[in-house]
Amino acid sequence: MIKAKENHMKIQKNETIYNGFYSFKKLTVEDKGKTFEREVFDIGSAAAALVYNTATDKYILVKQYRYGAGRALLEIVAGIVENEQGDPEKTIRKEIEEETGYETDHLEHIWDFYPSGGASTEKLFLYYAEVSTKKAEGGGLDEEHEEIEVLEYSLDELLSLQLLDAKTIIAVQWLAFKKGRSLNNPGAKI
Repeated sequence: MIKAKENHMKIQKNETIYNGFYSFKKLTVEDKGKTFEREVFDIGSAAAALVYNTATDKYILVKQYRYGAGRALLEIVAGIVENEQGDPEKTIRKEIEEETGYETDHLEHIWDFYPSGGASTEKLFLYYAEVSTKKAEGGGLDEEHEEIEVLEYSLDELLSLQLLDAKTIIAVQWLAFKKGRSLNNPGAKI
């Protein structure tokens, strides 16, 4: 077993240098008696779920414009956890209804991870959800400027998609492993 090195880094100062829809922080870090600065994108936590419709035997993905990618992305349902004391399960149930219109019947926790720990504070809580009853229109919230297209795919279709979104790729890989399958086209052309 390889033993991890002890971390000597200490954050001496944490200041907000921009506070808008998201925040940016400038950190002053000390390591072995020397100090240096790093900037981090402070987004907080998010929750996401691969949604399976038990009534249609299909997986639900959403397509929406993503500013960082400069294009629409096909992805699993996701949303920002309101605050650090927020409940990711409550968040993802709310997001499933807002984005797809479905009420959650079953929710299973898959994994927690940092999508880009070198540059962002975001921690993502990943779930698998089952739905069967549509109780709202879905498509996102107008006040959040969401224009979400809801799409359903069979398992074979899902495993053949050319995906670009990391959380979606992780969720679909998890599903493929659970089903004893593999992605038919794991590489996507950008």
